[in-house]
Amino acid sequence: MRISNKVEVATSFNPTKKTHQMDIATMCERIKNNKITLPLYQRDLSWTLQKAVDLFDFQLFGKAPVSPISINEISDATEDDVPQISFLSREIVNYADIKGDHQSVVDGQQRLTTNFKAFINHDSFRNIVLDFSRGTFRIVEGNITNSQIPVGILLNDSEKVLMSYLQEKGSFNELFAIALRVRTKIRSYNYTVNIAENLTEDEQIEWFEVLNNAGSRVTALQMSFSKLKVYNLDIYVDYTEPFKQKANEYGYEELFSPFTTNVSYPIAALNPAYEVIEKGGAHNTNYAPMPSDTKETVLTKLNPAVFKSIIELTLTALEEALVFVENNGLRDYISRMDYILYLTGFFAYQNSEELTGELEGELVEWVRKVNFTNKSNSARREIFTELLELR
Repeated sequence: MRISNKVEVATSFNPTKKTHQMDIATMCERIKNNKITLPLYQRDLSWTLQKAVDLFDFQLFGKAPVSPISINEISDATEDDVPQISFLSREIVNYADIKGDHQSVVDGQQRLTTNFKAFINHDSFRNIVLDFSRGTFRIVEGNITNSQIPVGILLNDSEKVLMSYLQEKGSFNELFAIALRVRTKIRSYNYTVNIAENLTEDEQIEWFEVLNNAGSRVTALQMSFSKLKVYNLDIYVDYTEPFKQKANEYGYEELFSPFTTNVSYPIAALNPAYEVIEKGGAHNTNYAPMPSDTKETVLTKLNPAVFKSIIELTLTALEEALVFVENNGLRDYISRMDYILYLTGFFAYQNSEELTGELEGELVEWVRKVNFTNKSNSARREIFTELLELR
């Protein structure tokens, strides 16, 4: 019987012996100093404010520990290693600064970022408070009462920030003692950290996908686009987030569901602008603005300057599509993201050319009559081809 040498090697190494604990304050300090970073392939932030509130509540009131985070420890980085980016700003970290006990987060970005935002009093958390009268973290609108302390004040890097805040509010005597105990508990809250050493990119992705096999995976689409950061093009910061923000400003945030569509919808919307800029407006049926037709392999091979021009045209077309819907009273017809994506594709082909009165009327009629329900991919592609024929 032949026994693979891989089995023999595997029995000599137990990765669980590398597990240890690290408190929140220490992790945040290391993130601040870029000693804990993210591998380039990590997607953008996805947690809502409510998810952050849930984490803070669990860390304070939960009777079981938060699940472990997984970290790849890098001894000395080389150009062959996965590039590292900082939390929040997603700036590339110099190879020369990655050495010793540098840690790269394979799984746990959302939890670590949530705690780090409180640590630095990030503006996005300004409405999250610990309500001492209700005994819970919560999101507030309007004025913050004397019985509430913003999480970015409570868990700030500096205790003096908390003291000054309570003194200014006139509630120092009533709240400081209990607030200090809450602050101490959460800052000293230990996460279990599972450590691996010097994993290759493929090994890191395999680990991540095993950990997340019941949730969002690092898709090929996300992997392809994340590497553009090397060329100073961050697909999340420069495109998918502005795309979502524009749609949200017009009240369409509920159309971005499930989470995977946060990336696939905006990427699909790039297809028409690609055809306009790279193909002179010649339309191929499988370049419809629909998630099944995303062309990450094609797009990531483009010159970054060309890709940026495609992004700019798409965002301009999205704005024109949203304004068109508003100006023509069509909001009630927009029940799916398909309407926005197809209109964005249409306006990308218009390339800022004004609509004639007749064409605008035909486009309004198209929105009122088109039906995307239970349509096959081929039928959906045909819908876009017919839409372009209105021009």
